[in-house]
Amino acid sequence: MLRAPFRCAARGVRRATHAHGAGESGLGKLIELHAVNSAGDVLITIALASTVFFSVPTDQARGRVALYLAVTMAPFVFLAPVIGPLLDRVPHGRRAAMASAMLARALLALMMSGAVASGGLELYPAALGVLVASKAYGVVRSAVVPRLLPPRIALVKANSRVTLGGLLATGLAAPLGGALHQLGPQWPLYGACVVFAFGTYLSLSLPHKVDSAKGEARARLAAPESRRRGRWWGRAGAPGLRTVGASVLHGLQANGALRMLSGFLTFFLAFLLRVHPLGGLSPAFSLGFVAVAAGAGNALGTAMAALLRSRGPEKTIALVLSVTLGTTIVAAVLFGAFMVVVVAAVAGISQALGKQSLDSLIQRDVPEEVRTSAFARSETLLQMCWVVGGAIGILLPLNGVVGMSVAAAFLALGAATAVRGLLAAARRGSPHPRVA
Repeated sequence: MLRAPFRCAARGVRRATHAHGAGESGLGKLIELHAVNSAGDVLITIALASTVFFSVPTDQARGRVALYLAVTMAPFVFLAPVIGPLLDRVPHGRRAAMASAMLARALLALMMSGAVASGGLELYPAALGVLVASKAYGVVRSAVVPRLLPPRIALVKANSRVTLGGLLATGLAAPLGGALHQLGPQWPLYGACVVFAFGTYLSLSLPHKVDSAKGEARARLAAPESRRRGRWWGRAGAPGLRTVGASVLHGLQANGALRMLSGFLTFFLAFLLRVHPLGGLSPAFSLGFVAVAAGAGNALGTAMAALLRSRGPEKTIALVLSVTLGTTIVAAVLFGAFMVVVVAAVAGISQALGKQSLDSLIQRDVPEEVRTSAFARSETLLQMCWVVGGAIGILLPLNGVVGMSVAAAFLALGAATAVRGLLAAARRGSPHPRVA
């Protein structure tokens, strides 16, 4: 009797993830794998937040998080040019790569469980390993999605479904992590270990075509004029994206600004709300309220992207960047609790819509034989932007007006470099036939 509701829920989830041919193509299994990945990540986040952030005074917490980002940024500098080429060289082992990322996090979560209560320095190398494994999984997952497309689902919609599955899993796992934390700071890490162990199994159970690289080639995110001058984002002389045009490059610039805002708000608001919580709420509840607003915005943006599909992606990216810039300017002028929530929600919507529109541009403008590699490289670049934004958020003084002004400044820089080019590209139209 007690098992019946869980079986019904499991069947409902399976029907949703396997609809429209996703079950036959293997996309449904990838959606479930990404949901498991997101659940494990949020359990680790809860455990680290309780140790690195909430358990010590604010100044000491800023020092700990700054140390965490400082340790994190150096590997990202090396990962940005390495992960993509490495992925190109091992196109037949992507199931094993995702399984390895899952297994590594399961073992590291178990290792961290002994250090999380004391918050000693030995926690940081393990946390760094978790982050690197998580980002490596994200790059491989982005490259795998095009291989599992069913005939009736476009790439943008498939990415939306994968992302939405991760968001729903995050929402379900967060209260579970909070309940486990009541048993002890190490218990969310025990839960993460179990979740990632299950993810290891799911990774290996993906269809064999995930490891097929038929017809694919390497990609370099470089403009044609850069190629003539000999400047590449990679090894000189390697084959590049010679027929992309300006849309993808400007789309990356705009999304880089939006991803910087996401990293910035994550850390800046975390510390700001700890010192200046929203009216009548504790610091933890204030941060949770803003996180819910951002998550709801991200889910709404993902759903909107699935409905819009690939209609006018250049205009969509330009619009969301401009709206986000306008919102941060208003927040800087009229800073208050309401505007904090609004900025978080708008940032969530814009990041989701902008990323899905960028995926649409890559699908439309990048030749099929290099498209998988292009997704891997774009995701690595955007992760770097998130880390840079987070570092800015930690370094600023805890003043809301100053923070929103700085956010508006780097968004304005992104708009100045990308919006005009995006709108011009939209007026010219795509130089390439769209591949559905």
